[in-house]
Amino acid sequence: MLRLLTSPWNVTVRSLCVLSLSLVFCSAANSWAKDEAPAEEAKEETVTLKAEDAGREIPVETRVVTQHEVTVKGETIPYEATVGTQPVWDNDGKPSATLFYTYYRRTDVEDTDRRPLLISFNGGPGSASVWMHLAYTGPRMLNIDDEGYPVQPYGIRENPHTILDVADIVYVNPVNTGYSRIVNDKADSKQFFGVNQDISYLAEWINTFVTRTNRWQSPKYLIGESYGTTRVSGLAYKLQNSQWMYLNGVILVSPTELGIERDGPVQAANRLPYYAATAWYHNKLSKKLQKEDLPEVLKQAEEFTINKLLPTMVRGASASDEERAEAIEGFAKYSGLGKTVVAQHNLDVPTQFFWKELLREEGQTIGRLDSRYKGIDRQDAGDSPDFNAELASWLHSFTPAVNWYFPNELKFKTDVKYNMFGPVGRWDRDGDQTGENLRQAMAMNPYLKVMIQSGYYDGACTYFDAKYTMWHLDPSGRMKDRLSFKGYRGGHMMYLRSEDLSLANEDIREFIQQSLPKEGTAARYE
Repeated sequence: MLRLLTSPWNVTVRSLCVLSLSLVFCSAANSWAKDEAPAEEAKEETVTLKAEDAGREIPVETRVVTQHEVTVKGETIPYEATVGTQPVWDNDGKPSATLFYTYYRRTDVEDTDRRPLLISFNGGPGSASVWMHLAYTGPRMLNIDDEGYPVQPYGIRENPHTILDVADIVYVNPVNTGYSRIVNDKADSKQFFGVNQDISYLAEWINTFVTRTNRWQSPKYLIGESYGTTRVSGLAYKLQNSQWMYLNGVILVSPTELGIERDGPVQAANRLPYYAATAWYHNKLSKKLQKEDLPEVLKQAEEFTINKLLPTMVRGASASDEERAEAIEGFAKYSGLGKTVVAQHNLDVPTQFFWKELLREEGQTIGRLDSRYKGIDRQDAGDSPDFNAELASWLHSFTPAVNWYFPNELKFKTDVKYNMFGPVGRWDRDGDQTGENLRQAMAMNPYLKVMIQSGYYDGACTYFDAKYTMWHLDPSGRMKDRLSFKGYRGGHMMYLRSEDLSLANEDIREFIQQSLPKEGTAARYE
């Protein structure tokens, strides 16, 4: 069933507006008309604001609603999918941008006051919210093999691991990602493209969305991946302080540094456990270590990093010859690199070099975001790979899937291009205190819990850096029982592996259920 709706809230766009009363939504070309529902089933009244996109337009506000089912753990879950755009308003109350979103709501739930709402963001910071939508938590997922590699024919299939059984989900695309666009050519783009600017306008947008969908009484959660973890960490505090909206949980998938300093020896030393995981995967460690399972290898690598490598690197040139030799030997042991190479880098081996060096003799490189992936360069010499093998693979499978899914299953049709990665200019990273923002939000809200999910083979946001973030997020240690870490045998998007898709979704499901307080439990410190 398809319903085409306008918002119950009127949008006034004055002289720049074009009033469109038709059966064609999203300003689509007439070529879409043959696929539309019959007139008696579909009617749209949309006020649109022109946005230059190679001569194409995007509606400031529109919604398309369809009905679906998904089977989770043997249970059939009926749900409603709402896909559309909702404005971002300027200080004068006029639309300056519009954000594209997809909202999944389970329809057989009577008490929505107890029904959790999960608000989902990806990162970039110019990335669309397609990755977790079509490969992780949503009810539909792209067609890939069990390890996450592209297969043909491309397509979409049911996601039996979706968390829609326990929570409704909205996937939000920030400005210039997905179909989201600036709609006022006089708007200053700088108001959108920065750490704090991004957080500020998204908090306002979320307030409007929660109000319109009547979800103020629902337990609310944020989930972000990569730069999305910066986004949701800042939003946790901003929502509390400027929108007076309190959360039950924040999920950080492959987190960034969140403004927590780790330059110098800490930054360099923290890479080694990730190197150990990757070297183990590619069978580059000693026979003894290769016989061990990955968790045991990582335990040893972490202990060496903390107790031997980091102290030696902190001492720098003052370290004794014996200490330096021991550190070099241990680094080589756990990284799969030669001692000479490690010594030449003074123990500070860059990730780009590691991606090039580990499989150099085989004539291959390894991926940045997921080091299970292999690439082939123009020449074996050099200090870094020619391209990111994993990203090339992901775009191969995600791009056709998302561009098919919206018009064919969710009936959202437009000629505007779906930006997998959109133009966001030079991102303003000044004043990134998002880790501290998250700590403050937790301190102010005894209900709020945080879970971190990381893939062991992620070389961009390494799992050990994620642990370091967790350890330093709350220096007092008073909230450590409300922080948890989960590791997986994948990369940046660990859920691309079939096994991790199941495990990671189950971890989210349990996190949500455990962070719902019993009825009548007060949010207070004893």
